This record gives sequence, structure tokens and C-alpha cells, in this order.
Amino acid sequence: MVRQAILAVAATALLASCNSAPPPSVRALMKDEVQPTADIFWHSSGSVSDETGDHDLTPTTPEGWKKAQDATARLIELGELMKTEDYAKDRGEGWVKFAQGMVDMSKQAQKAVADRDSDKMFEVGAYLYDVCSACHQAYPATEAEAAGIKE
Repeated sequence: MVRQAILAVAATALLASCNSAPPPSVRALMKDEVQPTADIFWHSSGSVSDETGDHDLTPTTPEGWKKAQDATARLIELGELMKTEDYAKDRGEGWVKFAQGMVDMSKQAQKAVADRDSDKMFEVGAYLYDVCSACHQAYPATEAEAAGIKE
């Protein structure tokens, strides 16, 4: 009876792994996950000026702070995901270093949010932006990725 249960669990796991969807392309991951998540964090610090004046973007509610905190946690997860074989394969050591830079900056951002330090959030947000921009320069989207074809 125990052996049948073990075999059933193993068979289910095997079938699940065969039917799992492939990971999204790097471009899709960036467009659908990384960019919108980073925007949530970036729009939680600093200020903007428009025709009506200056507007501080710092969260003012527990929900706003939680949204910023959740964004930093998700950016850490996404940076770790980018280091996996599914995304790092054939991209070289630089890719992993940029992904680790994203993780490191996101951890600093997470701490700044936890400390409710809007100045530090703004500062770290700039460094996170620099890491992202440098990676985009080193790894521009290929024509295949731009067309939505996973390489």
C-alpha cells in the first residue's frame, strides 16, 4: 500500500513536470514582471513636479508602504530567477553579476522601505536604475526576443 502511494506521487510529479509551461522569454519577464514591479518601488520615493506643484511620492498609508515593501521582495525574487539556468544560459558571467546587482540593490531598497527612510529609498532607487540600465546596455533585446520568440 505504501509502495503504491509512493509510485502514485512520483507519477503525478513526473506528469506535472512534463506539462509545466516553459518559463517566459527574458523580454517577457522584463516587460511583464521586472519593469512594472520596479515602477511600483520607483513611484514610492522622490517627488514629481507638474503644473500644480511638487508632489512627494513617499507612501502615506500602511497600504502604500506594504505595496513598496512587496515590490522590493518581488524584485529580489525576480533577480534570483534571472540567475537560474532558464534565464542565464548562454548569457555569460556578466548576466549573473547584473542579476545579483539587482538582488543587492533590492535588498537595500527593502531595508529603506522597512526603515521608512524616503531619502534612502530615493538613493537606492537611483542605484537600482543604474544596474538595470547597465544591464540593458550590455544585453540589448535581440530581434527574436523583440518578436516574442524564446531563445
